[in-house]
Amino acid sequence: MTPITARDPTPSAAEQLVRLLGVLEPVLDVVAEPVEEPEAPRWCRERGWTEFLLGLDQRALEDWECRGLECARIESNETPRGFRELFREVRSLCQLPSLGVQSLPLPNAALRGVPARKREQLGTLLAALAPLAVRAQRVVDVGAGSGHFSRLSAELFGRATLAVDRNASLLERGSALREERSRDAGPLDVEFVELDLTRHELALSALDLAVGLHACGGLGDRLVLAASKARCDLALVSCCLQKIGEPRRAALSRAAGAFSLRKSELGLTNLTFQPEGVEATLSENLRAREVRLALRRLLHERGLVVRAGEEMRGVNRRRAHAGLAELSSQVLALRGLRAASASELRVHAENARRDHAAMRRLSLPRHLLARLVELAVVFDRAATLEEAGLAVRVAQLFESRVTPRNTLLLASRAPYPG
Repeated sequence: MTPITARDPTPSAAEQLVRLLGVLEPVLDVVAEPVEEPEAPRWCRERGWTEFLLGLDQRALEDWECRGLECARIESNETPRGFRELFREVRSLCQLPSLGVQSLPLPNAALRGVPARKREQLGTLLAALAPLAVRAQRVVDVGAGSGHFSRLSAELFGRATLAVDRNASLLERGSALREERSRDAGPLDVEFVELDLTRHELALSALDLAVGLHACGGLGDRLVLAASKARCDLALVSCCLQKIGEPRRAALSRAAGAFSLRKSELGLTNLTFQPEGVEATLSENLRAREVRLALRRLLHERGLVVRAGEEMRGVNRRRAHAGLAELSSQVLALRGLRAASASELRVHAENARRDHAAMRRLSLPRHLLARLVELAVVFDRAATLEEAGLAVRVAQLFESRVTPRNTLLLASRAPYPG
């Protein structure tokens, strides 16, 4: 989505959250019911969208799927009035200003083993945090992994840095890289600590700068609560919101009231609208979904009725890109079932291709709500920090080509400069 630059006074996080929920809550039935078969769900029939959606030609469908809320067809008279008005408002609510920082140049020697896309993220995030790091006594990197951000932060900002993760092997790797870099750049004040925040509380102080770069689901919530309690500066780029330990995510802020979302509804936020994804192209991802539908039908024929997503249990989701023959061989063997014949695979592939074409069209409204669901979580977190007395800002940090997970939540004891 193309960012906009805000010129008018920005409403509070609580006010923005209330606006978001005012649009989201009346369409939670759409969010709650995914399209798992080629029949129009009740929410689609009741709103009178079925004929319009199933009538989309391939070019129109691909235009929606590539551009999402930025698709010009939202304004077309061929689009039903209720559909047009809803997603015009959703689009308006989902536009965020760009933070507009210039990426910091990073020392090549410190980037050993860091992918190019990750390097761009690190340079931009470090530039955004420079004004906050100046007044921090310590930087706390939550979900640090092997500590790429932690090491760069300590080197560039000269601040003691705590790298926290529950994966001991990643932390060991990070510690080794720290020692390696220290031989050239001098001692780096980075401490690597194994800590599972699903079991232990994160203790922060008021002079900490807490950072979560793509902190998933429940980890992001716990980081927000810890920063609220300490009233310290925070920078959070969230990711994989469905990774929570409970069936539902309860709101954190008073402004959100009793609002909650199921894990499956949070999973909707992983969808993006662009031809080129981070791991695969849109066409490759659509083909993988078609393969998974064929696999689900194959399992059903063998007496196993599974819901969408359950067909991949025990198998990495990326295996769907290998095609139906290879995927079904692995899944059937894992479940102790006989291998599929060539004719079985052909029939299920053909049926899935036909049915998936209808499901893509019927799923469009639900997919267009993905960004609204994501921002409802982001602004709930922002309102929580605001209620603790912190100044908050929500903006787009990275370009979409770098990562679609690009929404930055900043909280600080004093307003962020600019």
